[in-house]
Amino acid sequence: MQLQRVHPRAVLRRVGGALLLLWLVLTITFALIRLAPGDAATFLIPPSATAADVARIRAELGLDRSIPVQYAHWALGLLRGDVGESFSLHQPVARALAEALPVSIALGTASLLLTFLIGVPIGMWQAVRRGRPIDRLLTVLTTALYAAPSFWLALALVAVFTYGASAWGFPPSLRLPAFGLRSPGADLRGVAAMLDLIRHSILPVTILTAVGAAGIARYARSSIADVLSQDFVRTARAKGSSPRRVYFRHVLATVLPALVVLFALSLPGLVAGSIFVEAVFAWPGMGRLMVNAIVARDYPLVMGAAGVYAALVLFANLAGDVALSVVDPRRRE
Repeated sequence: MQLQRVHPRAVLRRVGGALLLLWLVLTITFALIRLAPGDAATFLIPPSATAADVARIRAELGLDRSIPVQYAHWALGLLRGDVGESFSLHQPVARALAEALPVSIALGTASLLLTFLIGVPIGMWQAVRRGRPIDRLLTVLTTALYAAPSFWLALALVAVFTYGASAWGFPPSLRLPAFGLRSPGADLRGVAAMLDLIRHSILPVTILTAVGAAGIARYARSSIADVLSQDFVRTARAKGSSPRRVYFRHVLATVLPALVVLFALSLPGLVAGSIFVEAVFAWPGMGRLMVNAIVARDYPLVMGAAGVYAALVLFANLAGDVALSVVDPRRRE
């Protein structure tokens, strides 16, 4: 399949539109969290605080100003590259995001790659055996797995492979840890530290991969089954092409643009898709950071995390649009 060249002006135009949309999303987010009932100052003072203490905290945080003034102050800081200081963590938002983002990216990258490496072959295998008992069985399993809440699956795996394995007398080496990135109190280095991190990653990655692969398998099965019914596939088979050539040369090449777009649109899940899983397994990633920021009414941290999420979504759409123009000549500018 010949790749096509995308005109630079088209890319620049899309980038400009994405930046404008990102600013609009951040502006709407700013307005919504400021207009929501409640006050961030009330979460930062003890129950015995007086009204004067509340007023002082509000003044220190800049919450005593009008919303337009707060917006102007935030916008000017953002243009200077300053996203503010976290109310609850008492540190720059950029530092908090820089500490949490790599954790979510590592978790999401591993699960996303496994999702497509497992989901696409399963979907193709089902499409080739469409209508058979194994296809119907896998359809039921993938549909149920995709519909199941990720936090419920996480708790179920913890109950089986952590607490259940301990109750059943499994050796410690076969019990999977349920919380954190590393074993508490263990001073591990080198290969031992890496193996410990992998053990802590098995359950979170398994949850995200299982749910994602089930959805990809359903999509791949439907797309590949439609292609297998096309005339050019029957013609290729009639000419004596081997099944391997038919599936990889004709079928996968036809569904590749759709899979590329699906992969690009799955990129935001590197961060946003692991919120509940990170909360269950106590991983210090973006999901846990965002949940804690919302609970604490930490406006700067919520804005910073929302900006990261919005940027990822817009970048994924932009990447998918550009990639589709490259792999599909019908989409050339």
